[in-house]
Amino acid sequence: MSKYAQGKYQIKNPEKYIGKHSPTYRSSWEFAFCGFCDNNPSIVQWASEAIKIPYRNPVTGKSTVYVPDFVIVYSDKNQKKHTELIEIKPSTQVTMETAKTLKDKYSVAINMAKWAAADSWCKANNIRFRVVTEFDIFKNVKR
Repeated sequence: MSKYAQGKYQIKNPEKYIGKHSPTYRSSWEFAFCGFCDNNPSIVQWASEAIKIPYRNPVTGKSTVYVPDFVIVYSDKNQKKHTELIEIKPSTQVTMETAKTLKDKYSVAINMAKWAAADSWCKANNIRFRVVTEFDIFKNVKR
């Protein structure tokens, strides 16, 4: 049994969800983000784990696939639509400076390779890639 919140999110606004499979959350932070996407009127479309991006794992040297957590399409204040690929990660797995343990540093190294591949894929598809941490999701989290 996992110590993390995991499951399938129950969609409240199915007309907005564009994924082929039910939205999956693998942490309470991803669950919160599902609710944000589902209920935010500026987000016009969203999907969970809908895109696969090839990359090379820097630890094993093997080619594998990265599946970002979310893709969203939102309208800005001028009603212009924007598409973003979103990855939800704890701040300790985002940079070597914030990594607290050896396991975190290992995760950062792999994440950097995934995110470089995602950034290239996004640039080729004219969309934005963004990593979201607990500081972006929750307002009262201390840094």
